[in-house]
Amino acid sequence: MTAVVRAIDVGFGYTKFTTGGAPADIRCSSFPSLACLSTRDPSASLGAERRRTFAIPIKGVFYEVGPDVMLAGDGFRATQIHHRYIETPEYLALARGAMRSMKVEHIDLLVVGLPVATFAADKAALEKLMTGPHDVGGGKTVRVRKALAMAQPHGALIDYADQHDRVLAMQEEHSLVIDPGSRTFDWLLARGMRLSHKRSHSVDRGVADILNLIADDVSTEIGAPYTSLDSIDHALRTGKALAVYQKAYALARMKPMVESIARQAVAAMMRRIGPAYDVRNVILVGGGAFLFRKAVKQAFASHEILEVKEPMFANVRGYQIAGDNYVAAAEARGAGAVAEQGGQA
Repeated sequence: MTAVVRAIDVGFGYTKFTTGGAPADIRCSSFPSLACLSTRDPSASLGAERRRTFAIPIKGVFYEVGPDVMLAGDGFRATQIHHRYIETPEYLALARGAMRSMKVEHIDLLVVGLPVATFAADKAALEKLMTGPHDVGGGKTVRVRKALAMAQPHGALIDYADQHDRVLAMQEEHSLVIDPGSRTFDWLLARGMRLSHKRSHSVDRGVADILNLIADDVSTEIGAPYTSLDSIDHALRTGKALAVYQKAYALARMKPMVESIARQAVAAMMRRIGPAYDVRNVILVGGGAFLFRKAVKQAFASHEILEVKEPMFANVRGYQIAGDNYVAAAEARGAGAVAEQGGQA
Protein backbone atom coordinates (compact mmCIF):
# COMPACT_ATOMS: atom_id res chain seq x y z
CA MET A 1 0.00 0.00 0.00
CA THR A 2 1.28 3.48 -0.89
CA ALA A 3 2.02 5.61 2.17
CA VAL A 4 -0.09 8.74 2.58
CA VAL A 5 2.20 11.77 2.99
CA ARG A 6 0.84 15.26 3.54
CA ALA A 7 2.21 18.65 4.62
CA ILE A 8 0.82 21.60 6.57
CA ASP A 9 2.31 25.05 7.14
CA VAL A 10 0.22 26.91 9.73
CA GLY A 11 1.35 30.48 9.24
CA PHE A 12 0.23 33.57 11.12
CA GLY A 13 -1.49 34.88 7.98
CA TYR A 14 -2.51 31.77 6.05
CA THR A 15 -2.64 28.02 6.62
CA LYS A 16 -1.17 26.20 3.63
CA PHE A 17 -1.39 22.47 2.98
CA THR A 18 -1.01 19.79 0.35
CA THR A 19 -3.87 17.64 -0.88
CA GLY A 20 -1.98 15.15 -3.07
CA GLY A 21 -0.84 15.07 -6.66
CA ALA A 22 2.21 13.70 -8.46
CA PRO A 23 5.70 14.73 -7.25
CA ALA A 24 6.03 17.01 -10.27
CA ASP A 25 2.63 18.62 -9.66
CA ILE A 26 1.90 18.84 -5.93
CA ARG A 27 -1.59 20.15 -5.23
CA CYS A 28 -1.73 22.90 -2.62
CA SER A 29 -4.47 24.93 -1.01
CA SER A 30 -4.87 27.49 1.75
CA PHE A 31 -7.27 29.44 3.96
CA PRO A 32 -6.83 32.41 6.32
CA SER A 33 -5.27 31.59 9.70
CA LEU A 34 -8.34 32.69 11.58
CA ALA A 35 -10.38 30.52 13.94
CA CYS A 36 -13.75 31.83 15.16
CA LEU A 37 -14.89 30.51 18.54
CA SER A 38 -18.42 29.21 19.17
CA THR A 39 -20.03 27.27 22.02
CA ARG A 40 -22.20 25.41 19.50
CA ASP A 41 -21.45 23.72 16.21
CA PRO A 42 -22.10 26.58 13.72
CA SER A 43 -22.58 24.14 10.84
CA ALA A 44 -25.71 22.78 12.54
CA SER A 45 -27.47 26.16 12.42
CA LEU A 46 -26.57 27.31 8.92
CA GLY A 47 -29.02 27.04 6.06
CA ALA A 48 -28.61 25.77 2.51
CA GLU A 49 -26.14 28.55 1.67
CA ARG A 50 -23.67 27.37 4.29
CA ARG A 51 -20.19 28.81 4.12
CA ARG A 52 -17.06 26.84 3.22
CA THR A 53 -15.84 26.25 6.74
CA PHE A 54 -15.38 23.41 9.21
CA ALA A 55 -16.32 23.43 12.89
CA ILE A 56 -13.42 21.85 14.77
CA PRO A 57 -14.27 20.69 18.33
CA ILE A 58 -11.56 21.25 20.95
CA LYS A 59 -12.16 20.89 24.69
CA GLY A 60 -15.92 21.42 24.56
CA VAL A 61 -16.05 24.38 22.17
CA PHE A 62 -15.92 24.79 18.39
CA TYR A 63 -13.43 26.69 16.25
CA GLU A 64 -14.70 27.56 12.79
CA VAL A 65 -11.95 27.57 10.16
CA GLY A 66 -11.78 27.45 6.37
CA PRO A 67 -11.86 29.53 3.17
CA ASP A 68 -15.01 31.47 4.14
CA VAL A 69 -14.03 32.05 7.76
CA MET A 70 -14.17 35.84 7.28
CA LEU A 71 -17.96 35.46 7.05
CA ALA A 72 -18.02 33.84 10.48
CA GLY A 73 -16.20 36.49 12.47
CA ASP A 74 -17.19 39.78 14.00
CA GLY A 75 -15.36 43.07 13.55
CA PHE A 76 -12.50 41.98 15.80
CA ARG A 77 -9.94 39.63 14.28
CA ALA A 78 -8.56 37.59 17.18
CA THR A 79 -5.31 36.33 15.68
CA GLN A 80 -2.71 34.61 17.84
CA ILE A 81 0.46 36.36 16.71
CA HIS A 82 3.08 35.47 19.33
CA HIS A 83 5.91 33.00 19.88
CA ARG A 84 3.75 30.46 21.77
CA TYR A 85 1.45 30.10 18.76
CA ILE A 86 1.70 26.31 18.56
CA GLU A 87 0.37 25.96 22.12
CA THR A 88 -2.94 27.67 21.33
CA PRO A 89 -6.18 25.86 20.51
CA GLU A 90 -6.48 28.11 17.45
CA TYR A 91 -3.27 26.62 16.01
CA LEU A 92 -4.57 23.10 16.54
CA ALA A 93 -7.93 24.01 15.00
CA LEU A 94 -6.24 25.41 11.89
CA ALA A 95 -4.08 22.30 11.51
CA ARG A 96 -7.12 20.05 11.92
CA GLY A 97 -9.07 22.16 9.44
CA ALA A 98 -6.28 21.51 6.93
CA MET A 99 -6.46 17.78 7.70
CA ARG A 100 -10.24 17.82 7.16
CA SER A 101 -9.69 19.52 3.79
CA MET A 102 -7.36 16.71 2.68
CA LYS A 103 -10.27 14.20 2.68
CA VAL A 104 -8.24 11.30 4.09
CA GLU A 105 -8.85 9.11 7.14
CA HIS A 106 -5.20 8.57 7.98
CA ILE A 107 -1.83 10.14 7.24
CA ASP A 108 1.29 7.98 7.48
CA LEU A 109 3.65 10.96 7.59
CA LEU A 110 2.65 14.58 8.23
CA VAL A 111 5.34 17.22 7.70
CA VAL A 112 4.88 20.57 9.46
CA GLY A 113 6.95 23.73 9.83
CA LEU A 114 8.25 26.16 12.44
CA PRO A 115 9.96 29.57 12.33
CA VAL A 116 13.75 29.26 12.38
CA ALA A 117 14.12 31.03 15.74
CA THR A 118 11.84 28.59 17.58
CA PHE A 119 12.59 25.43 15.62
CA ALA A 120 15.01 23.76 18.03
CA ALA A 121 12.89 24.56 21.10
CA ASP A 122 9.51 23.56 19.64
CA LYS A 123 10.30 20.70 17.24
CA ALA A 124 9.61 17.80 19.64
CA ALA A 125 6.48 19.41 21.10
CA LEU A 126 4.95 20.10 17.67
CA GLU A 127 5.66 16.58 16.42
CA LYS A 128 3.95 15.17 19.51
CA LEU A 129 0.97 17.52 19.09
CA MET A 130 0.46 16.49 15.47
CA THR A 131 0.73 12.73 16.05
CA GLY A 132 -2.23 10.51 16.85
CA PRO A 133 -6.01 10.81 16.30
CA HIS A 134 -7.49 14.21 15.45
CA ASP A 135 -11.19 15.00 15.72
CA VAL A 136 -11.73 17.17 12.64
CA GLY A 137 -15.48 17.70 13.18
CA GLY A 138 -18.50 16.36 11.39
CA GLY A 139 -18.01 12.97 13.01
CA LYS A 140 -14.69 12.51 11.18
CA THR A 141 -11.29 11.58 12.59
CA VAL A 142 -7.88 11.71 10.93
CA ARG A 143 -5.13 9.60 12.45
CA VAL A 144 -1.54 10.76 11.96
CA ARG A 145 0.92 7.92 12.32
CA LYS A 146 4.09 10.03 12.42
CA ALA A 147 4.87 13.76 12.28
CA LEU A 148 8.06 15.47 11.20
CA ALA A 149 8.81 19.17 11.83
CA MET A 150 11.08 21.27 9.63
CA ALA A 151 12.36 24.84 9.72
CA GLN A 152 10.02 26.73 7.40
CA PRO A 153 12.56 28.08 4.85
CA HIS A 154 14.13 24.61 4.59
CA GLY A 155 11.00 23.56 2.73
CA ALA A 156 11.45 26.42 0.28
CA LEU A 157 15.09 25.45 -0.33
CA ILE A 158 14.03 21.90 -1.21
CA ASP A 159 11.25 23.24 -3.42
CA TYR A 160 13.63 25.55 -5.32
CA ALA A 161 16.19 22.80 -5.88
CA ASP A 162 13.47 20.44 -7.08
CA GLN A 163 11.77 22.97 -9.38
CA HIS A 164 15.05 23.79 -11.12
CA ASP A 165 16.48 20.24 -11.00
CA ARG A 166 19.52 21.47 -9.07
CA VAL A 167 19.61 19.14 -6.06
CA LEU A 168 22.99 17.66 -7.05
CA ALA A 169 24.39 20.91 -8.45
CA MET A 170 23.69 22.73 -5.17
CA GLN A 171 25.40 20.15 -2.92
CA GLU A 172 28.51 22.29 -2.42
CA GLU A 173 26.87 25.68 -2.89
CA HIS A 174 25.83 28.08 -0.15
CA SER A 175 22.19 29.13 -0.46
CA LEU A 176 20.29 31.79 1.43
CA VAL A 177 16.51 31.38 1.61
CA ILE A 178 14.60 34.51 2.67
CA ASP A 179 11.01 33.97 3.80
CA PRO A 180 9.02 37.08 4.85
CA GLY A 181 5.91 35.86 6.64
CA SER A 182 3.07 37.51 8.49
CA ARG A 183 4.74 37.78 11.91
CA THR A 184 8.32 36.64 11.32
CA PHE A 185 10.96 37.45 8.75
CA ASP A 186 12.83 34.12 8.44
CA TRP A 187 16.06 33.29 6.71
CA LEU A 188 18.07 30.12 6.38
CA LEU A 189 21.63 29.65 5.17
CA ALA A 190 22.64 26.19 3.99
CA ARG A 191 25.37 24.34 2.13
CA GLY A 192 23.54 21.97 -0.12
CA MET A 193 20.60 20.91 2.05
CA ARG A 194 22.63 21.08 5.29
CA LEU A 195 21.69 24.02 7.49
CA SER A 196 24.08 26.54 9.02
CA HIS A 197 22.20 27.01 12.29
CA LYS A 198 24.27 29.90 13.64
CA ARG A 199 23.71 32.00 10.51
CA SER A 200 20.00 31.14 10.21
CA HIS A 201 17.37 32.89 12.32
CA SER A 202 14.16 34.95 12.27
CA VAL A 203 13.02 38.29 13.63
CA ASP A 204 9.57 39.62 14.48
CA ARG A 205 9.37 42.03 11.56
CA GLY A 206 6.88 40.74 9.04
CA VAL A 207 3.88 41.64 6.92
CA ALA A 208 1.71 42.19 10.02
CA ASP A 209 3.93 45.13 11.01
CA ILE A 210 3.30 46.75 7.64
CA LEU A 211 -0.46 46.15 7.80
CA ASN A 212 -0.70 47.52 11.33
CA LEU A 213 1.36 50.58 10.39
CA ILE A 214 -1.02 51.39 7.54
CA ALA A 215 -4.07 50.66 9.72
CA ASP A 216 -2.80 53.16 12.32
CA ASP A 217 -2.42 55.82 9.64
CA VAL A 218 -5.92 55.15 8.30
CA SER A 219 -7.25 55.40 11.85
CA THR A 220 -5.61 58.80 12.26
CA GLU A 221 -7.04 59.98 8.95
CA ILE A 222 -10.64 58.93 9.65
CA GLY A 223 -10.58 59.71 13.38
CA ALA A 224 -11.70 56.22 14.38
CA PRO A 225 -10.05 52.80 14.85
CA TYR A 226 -9.50 50.97 11.56
CA THR A 227 -8.97 47.21 11.93
CA SER A 228 -9.59 45.69 8.49
CA LEU A 229 -6.08 44.35 7.95
CA ASP A 230 -7.34 41.91 5.32
CA SER A 231 -8.56 44.80 3.17
CA ILE A 232 -5.13 46.44 3.38
CA ASP A 233 -3.43 43.16 2.52
CA HIS A 234 -5.71 42.67 -0.50
CA ALA A 235 -5.08 46.22 -1.72
CA LEU A 236 -1.30 45.79 -1.44
CA ARG A 237 -1.32 42.44 -3.26
CA THR A 238 -3.62 43.52 -6.09
CA GLY A 239 -2.49 47.12 -6.47
CA LYS A 240 -6.10 48.24 -6.15
CA ALA A 241 -7.22 51.22 -4.10
CA LEU A 242 -8.13 50.74 -0.46
CA ALA A 243 -11.69 51.96 0.02
CA VAL A 244 -12.48 53.49 3.41
CA TYR A 245 -15.96 54.94 3.91
CA GLN A 246 -16.46 54.93 0.13
CA LYS A 247 -13.32 56.97 -0.41
CA ALA A 248 -9.96 55.84 -1.80
CA TYR A 249 -7.15 55.84 0.74
CA ALA A 250 -3.78 56.66 -0.86
CA LEU A 251 -1.57 53.67 -0.03
CA ALA A 252 1.29 55.23 -1.99
CA ARG A 253 1.89 57.81 0.75
CA MET A 254 2.90 55.00 3.10
CA LYS A 255 5.48 53.53 0.71
CA PRO A 256 8.53 55.08 2.49
CA MET A 257 7.38 53.65 5.83
CA VAL A 258 6.71 50.22 4.32
CA GLU A 259 10.15 50.18 2.74
CA SER A 260 11.70 51.21 6.07
CA ILE A 261 10.19 48.16 7.82
CA ALA A 262 11.50 45.90 5.06
CA ARG A 263 14.98 47.39 5.34
CA GLN A 264 14.97 46.88 9.12
CA ALA A 265 14.20 43.17 8.70
CA VAL A 266 16.85 42.74 6.01
CA ALA A 267 19.42 44.62 8.12
CA ALA A 268 18.82 42.24 11.03
CA MET A 269 19.43 39.32 8.68
CA MET A 270 22.64 40.82 7.28
CA ARG A 271 24.07 41.27 10.77
CA ARG A 272 23.43 37.59 11.47
CA ILE A 273 24.76 36.04 8.26
CA GLY A 274 27.83 38.27 7.94
CA PRO A 275 29.61 38.77 4.58
CA ALA A 276 27.61 37.22 1.75
CA TYR A 277 30.45 36.62 -0.71
CA ASP A 278 30.14 32.85 -0.22
CA VAL A 279 26.41 32.82 -1.03
CA ARG A 280 25.72 31.41 -4.50
CA ASN A 281 21.92 31.34 -4.42
CA VAL A 282 19.69 34.02 -2.87
CA ILE A 283 16.14 32.67 -2.94
CA LEU A 284 13.16 34.85 -2.00
CA VAL A 285 9.93 33.05 -1.09
CA GLY A 286 6.85 33.49 1.10
CA GLY A 287 3.55 35.31 0.85
CA GLY A 288 5.19 38.60 1.81
CA ALA A 289 7.98 38.42 -0.78
CA PHE A 290 6.53 41.25 -2.89
CA LEU A 291 6.79 43.72 0.01
CA PHE A 292 10.42 42.87 0.83
CA ARG A 293 11.79 42.36 -2.70
CA LYS A 294 13.23 45.88 -3.08
CA ALA A 295 15.07 45.78 0.26
CA VAL A 296 16.49 42.33 -0.53
CA LYS A 297 17.70 43.48 -3.96
CA GLN A 298 19.38 46.53 -2.40
CA ALA A 299 21.18 44.36 0.16
CA PHE A 300 22.31 41.85 -2.48
CA ALA A 301 23.10 44.21 -5.34
CA SER A 302 25.80 41.84 -6.62
CA HIS A 303 23.50 38.82 -6.66
CA GLU A 304 20.64 37.65 -8.83
CA ILE A 305 17.55 37.25 -6.66
CA LEU A 306 15.96 33.88 -7.40
CA GLU A 307 12.27 33.15 -6.95
CA VAL A 308 9.89 30.21 -7.34
CA LYS A 309 6.43 29.85 -8.79
CA GLU A 310 3.64 30.49 -6.26
CA PRO A 311 6.10 31.55 -3.51
CA MET A 312 3.34 31.38 -0.89
CA PHE A 313 3.36 27.56 -1.23
CA ALA A 314 7.14 27.08 -1.50
CA ASN A 315 7.56 25.87 2.09
CA VAL A 316 4.67 23.41 2.08
CA ARG A 317 5.69 21.98 -1.33
CA GLY A 318 9.18 21.42 0.06
CA TYR A 319 7.75 19.68 3.13
CA GLN A 320 5.81 17.35 0.84
CA ILE A 321 8.94 16.52 -1.19
CA ALA A 322 10.95 15.93 2.00
CA GLY A 323 8.20 13.69 3.37
CA ASP A 324 8.02 11.64 0.18
CA ASN A 325 11.81 11.23 0.23
CA TYR A 326 11.75 10.24 3.91
CA VAL A 327 9.20 7.49 3.23
CA ALA A 328 11.08 6.25 0.15
CA ALA A 329 14.31 6.01 2.16
CA ALA A 330 12.54 4.12 4.97
CA GLU A 331 11.05 1.67 2.51
CA ALA A 332 14.44 1.15 0.85
CA ARG A 333 15.89 0.22 4.25
CA GLY A 334 13.09 -2.31 4.67
CA ALA A 335 11.74 -0.38 7.65
CA GLY A 336 8.23 -0.06 6.26
CA ALA A 337 6.74 3.32 5.48
CA VAL A 338 7.31 5.00 8.84
CA ALA A 339 7.56 3.97 12.46
CA GLU A 340 4.57 5.08 14.52
CA GLN A 341 5.14 7.67 17.23
CA GLY A 342 3.35 7.99 20.52
CA GLY A 343 1.07 11.01 20.19
CA GLN A 344 -1.72 12.86 21.93
CA ALA A 345 -4.85 11.24 23.24
